[in-house]
Formats: sequence, structure tokens, C-alpha cells
Amino acid sequence: MCMTRPSIRLFRLNRNTARLDPNSGACLWHAPSCLCLAMRLAMPFYPSYRRLSLSYRAVIAALLLGSSCAQADFAIPGFELVHTVPVGSGLQTPDLRAPGEVWRELFDGARERIDIEQFYVADHAGSVMDKVLESLTAAGQRGVKIRFLLEEKGLKLSDPQTLERLRAIPNLTLRVLPYAKLTGSGIIHAKFLVVDGRQAFIGSQNFDWRSLEHIHETGLRIDEPTVVSQTQAIFDQDWLAQAAITEGKPVPLPRPINSALPDGNYLIASPQRYNPPGVVDSQAELPRLLAQAKSEVRVQLLDYAPLSYGSDKTRPYYAVIDNALRSAAARGVSIKLMVSDWNTGMPEVAYLKSLALVPNVQVRIVTLPMAEQGFIPYARVIHSKTMDIDDQVAWVGTSNWLGGYLDNSRNLEVVMHDSSMARRIGQLHEQLWDGPYAKPIDINRDYPEPHPGQP
Repeated sequence: MCMTRPSIRLFRLNRNTARLDPNSGACLWHAPSCLCLAMRLAMPFYPSYRRLSLSYRAVIAALLLGSSCAQADFAIPGFELVHTVPVGSGLQTPDLRAPGEVWRELFDGARERIDIEQFYVADHAGSVMDKVLESLTAAGQRGVKIRFLLEEKGLKLSDPQTLERLRAIPNLTLRVLPYAKLTGSGIIHAKFLVVDGRQAFIGSQNFDWRSLEHIHETGLRIDEPTVVSQTQAIFDQDWLAQAAITEGKPVPLPRPINSALPDGNYLIASPQRYNPPGVVDSQAELPRLLAQAKSEVRVQLLDYAPLSYGSDKTRPYYAVIDNALRSAAARGVSIKLMVSDWNTGMPEVAYLKSLALVPNVQVRIVTLPMAEQGFIPYARVIHSKTMDIDDQVAWVGTSNWLGGYLDNSRNLEVVMHDSSMARRIGQLHEQLWDGPYAKPIDINRDYPEPHPGQP
């Protein structure tokens, strides 16, 4: 049922967006509250409609529905913010679409190719992911070529039935890459997909039913051409690397180029030596951005520690990020770091306590309530990897802030020098920070060892 709203004036129109409000930054990409009516009106032209870009579909929806019934999803030109709200948490983000809806729309609109790179896969009967897999299957059935690349270490985390379901999809090729053979350690930790080389999704959401319903996640739907093409190049690089390793051949390194310092909205990735030309190194860019902070940095992560992962279960010291945060705090920048309750084990929690003692640094630990149906293993946790710097710079990515992620593992992040996006990321942080689930770290408390797989 459509709820009438005050008239909305489209004040600017270009190929990327139809912006609704010059002050809020909200853009009309879709009108989900009236989608039923829009689709009925558009049905005679549906095949052509699906081939249009996000922005053109938004304009059509606005023209069909009129301004009295349009609802804006939050976006800036080229980037739509997508968010998972854990079911039953009481958290509200009505201006952000859920990833299940976005993924299905991407798969339903695919014409030629879908490329997916993920850590692991896990479905559950009757879940949102079930519907996502139906859309992926339908794409394969209509002739869309699908390439699916998984991390070898993620196989043991994957649901066997989901793997079999993927292998049964027509026109789908599933490959497994042991990323440690490229870097000596590390994994495919990135979570991204590319459709027809024109649209992409990058975010914290694993290809896991829990990530679509029971975990706090943040991602981006992208149609900015440069970022999409670079994301495609990363997938192609990793796909070719898998083939080379399987054939016992050396993996060719991408051709390095000397790039100017990035500006605007851009992709960064790791590990640097396997980044395509023009893609900025995450491990270098994160400290550079923190060095530019002037007043406040808000960070939300699954976990944080200045430690890496060595051989024989050793934890070598990794100071890159920790030094950058402490340096910013020493300049008077307010650091608000929020991590999950999976981050309370030793030795990680000791480093969190140490950081919390630094002037201008606050650390809070988030514990989400159990699902209404009871305990769900490896769920009910914050897993977003976001940062807001001075309400001017936004970071949305796939990396946890520990060693092994920005140096030896495949991860992708998007940096946006856009105040509207930065403020919205900051509001997501603030919603948890000021809510009942976030508590300041207690430096005198002996925190229990987390066991996310056990009730």
C-alpha cells in the first residue's frame, strides 16, 4: 500500500542519479514503497526496463508514480549504501535497502555474465539466501555465464548442500583458489560480485544466509564505471591465478604503474602486489587517510588488534593501523572504535584495553541480542567494516583491522570523499554507539573467551 508523502522535486538529473534533496544527499534510485504499482505499469516493457541503469530506472519510477509516493534509498552518484539489520534487534535503517533484495535484483537483471568472489558459502532452507540462489539459478538457466571463485580454506566453513546447489546451476563454473599459495599466508576474504561488467557489489556480507538476516553488515551497490572496471579486473586476476596454480604455472603479476594520490571516490585493495594497475594499496591508504583526520574518526569492525597470524599459531606484532590511530589521537582527533563481542579473547582484548587508555580514544564492545528463535551459531554480531572521518570521508570494506588482512589477503575497500555518505556511515555508527548494545570497554574486567559457535 502506498503512503502519500509531500511532493518531492527532482532538482538535478544526470546519468548517475536523480537527486532529491541538495542538502540531505539522498537520491532516488528506487521507490520500494510503491514497487508493486511501478512494476505493474512497467510490465509491458519489463525486458527493456531491466537493462536500464539504476539511475534511469529511478527516473522512470518517479515519472510513473508521481512525486507523492516516492521513497528514497540512500545513495550518492555511483554508490548505493546497502545494510543488513539483524532481525529483531530493533535497529532501524528505513532508507537503506537490504542486500538480499539488491543481490536478487542484480542477478535478475544480468544478461551475459555474473562473477562472484567469496570466502565461503552457506544457505539455510526458507532463508533470504534461498531466494538469492533461486535468482542466481534462474540467471544460469537463461544463459548467463557465471564464474564463482571460493577460498580453499573456506570450503570447511561452507555448507556442503549449498556447494552442491551451486555446482548444479547451469552455466556456472566453480573454482577454488588456495590464496596462501600466492602470498605465503592469507585468504580470499573479499566479498564482491560483478554483473555484466557494469555493476558491482562490495561489502562485509559473506555469501551466507546469516549475513542477510542475523548479522550487522554494510556494503555498496556500485555502478561508477572506474570502480566497477577495477573490481572486474581484480576478479579476472584472481580467476587467472587459480588457473595458473592448478596447472602448476607461475602466477603472472599485474603490471605496476605509478599512480597519483587518489581523490574523490575510488577502490583500494590488498595485497598490493596482486592489484591491477591503478588500484590503490589498502595498507598504504588507510594510514594516509587517518593522517588527514582533523576532528573525529568513527570506526566499526568485527575485530581489531595490532597482531598478525604467523606460523605455528604465533601472533607477530603488526603496528601499521595501531600506530596511525594513536598518532591521530595524539594530534587531538577523537577516535571512537567499536568492535564486536567476538573481539574479547586474549591477547586481542589486552591491546584494545591499551588503546582505550590513550587520551582521545574511546573503545566500545557491541553485544547483539539472541535471535527470537534461539541461538544461531556464528551470528548475532556486528561484522560491518566502516569508517567515517570528519563527516567528510567514508570507508566501506571487507577487511578486519588486523595483520594478515591488508597485507596478505584479498580484500577490497571503497573510499568516498563525500560528506553525505560519510555522515550516513557516521549515523550507522552512532546508532549502535549510543544504543543499548554498545558498552565501554572495562580495562579492569577479565572478559570471557568468546565462543561464537556455541550457545
